[in-house]
Amino acid sequence: MRWLMNACRALFIWWAACGLAWAAELKIELDDGERVYSTTALLARPDLRELDVPDDVAYVRDMRFKAVPMAALLQGVPPETNLQIVALDGFAAEAAVAPMLNADPARATAWLAVEDPAQPWPGLPGNRPSAGPFYLIWNNPAASGIKPEQWPYQIARIRQLAPAAERFPAMRPAVSEPAGSRVRHGFEVFQAQCMVCHTFNYQGDARMGPDLNVPFSPVEYMQREFLVRYIRNPRALRHWPDARMPPFSEQALPPEDLDALLAYLSHMAGRKAQPPASQPAKP
Repeated sequence: MRWLMNACRALFIWWAACGLAWAAELKIELDDGERVYSTTALLARPDLRELDVPDDVAYVRDMRFKAVPMAALLQGVPPETNLQIVALDGFAAEAAVAPMLNADPARATAWLAVEDPAQPWPGLPGNRPSAGPFYLIWNNPAASGIKPEQWPYQIARIRQLAPAAERFPAMRPAVSEPAGSRVRHGFEVFQAQCMVCHTFNYQGDARMGPDLNVPFSPVEYMQREFLVRYIRNPRALRHWPDARMPPFSEQALPPEDLDALLAYLSHMAGRKAQPPASQPAKP
């Protein structure tokens, strides 16, 4: 089954790279049932709007999208619900429902941008496919501190899951770490900023980047100065054509958050997990 999913993903990416678009379906898998929204139905909704997004996160320029409010698509879902938004390339973002239910324009409002097959979006920078078929965008994001990782694109599906700390116990700091410590704050930063691309102690759903604790944590093989420089601007230290890690500015990752993240990584370097029985140890 995995080979079939990979083949379908490769076909979609090839299709998009050729500048073509097709009608797609978005599945939102909830505990009380599945909601399915087709491109055609979404584009015909009366609450569809055209939104101008200055300096869009994915395209890094001003963009205009056709979009519907996420609050309408998630109507009736409890605010405390945790969602996982999975992209075609393996990016897996954890998302709290509460911010997406907001309808107050004074705060950030979430919208699902829908790629119109008749008017396909351009390819992303780096000669990549478009951000379609679906893209979570925000209006007035600064009002609620919305981070770049909260703008997942090329969305394949959305599903309800328990919070990451419950699903992946090997990521959690030692129970002796007090509430409010730098390490516990760093764990929160890791979940928001890093887990969308990386696994940790063999746990996690993302498949874009390497595991950040096994066999070694980056704090074990990089001097702090260079690790900070790498996180701030990966291409300043390492450059290769397929590099996907974005730079993290002080606006996206404040210094105190970065300091807490490094504290968490250092703490967890002494809490490595053994590889699952079905997975051989990495060399």
